[in-house]
Amino acid sequence: MKDYGTTIYFVRHGETYFNFYNRMQGWGNTPLTPQGEIDVRRSGHGLKDIKFDAVYSSDLTRTVDTAELILGENEETDPDMEIVMMPEFREIFFGIFEGEYNDTVYKKVAEHLGIKTAEKMFSDVNQFERMGAFKEMDPYGHAEDFMEFWLRVEKGLLKIIDKHRDTGHNILLVAHGGTIRLILENLIPDLDDPNPLLNASVSVAHYDNGLYHLDQYGDVSHFVDEEELDN
Repeated sequence: MKDYGTTIYFVRHGETYFNFYNRMQGWGNTPLTPQGEIDVRRSGHGLKDIKFDAVYSSDLTRTVDTAELILGENEETDPDMEIVMMPEFREIFFGIFEGEYNDTVYKKVAEHLGIKTAEKMFSDVNQFERMGAFKEMDPYGHAEDFMEFWLRVEKGLLKIIDKHRDTGHNILLVAHGGTIRLILENLIPDLDDPNPLLNASVSVAHYDNGLYHLDQYGDVSHFVDEEELDN
């Protein structure tokens, strides 16, 4: 643990059934698959020697369950540590498109943007424009655009930083792939269009004196083999 600033361990939740079925999952709330639980434990066991001074998650079941499994593998953190659930860290809300197949939805988004294929859209159009398209296409206007999403998430980040700044604390924050990726992309100047995050992967950022420094992104190298887990 560094003796200054604050270090945040961003962990994406484990694989869920909607992940497995390749369906849109923002505020939708499907549980972890058995393999998802195993991979979270593998990730948590690899982090077992890190003492977390506070634990946060979004308020969706898949992140809370992930946080509990990680703490269950940890040997240094207070076993009675409270998991603080914060709706600010929910995934992007896809509105009417929640639960639809990813391929079907992204084909519609590409057509809306006047692009021939989803593959070309992902290479030519950034996340902010894609989120705007979701908002425009949702007849109810429920899907979040970037500003709605960012104002929500930023509020949560400020709460955490205000509480833990300059404490040297290690913070565990379990959230979602899109949420973590957009947080880091907007806080780390040199992180430009990073790869999507794998389930249960860890990204580490150190906050000090108003700046964020990225130590790891989407790391899975700490995962232990399943045989190392206690059954």
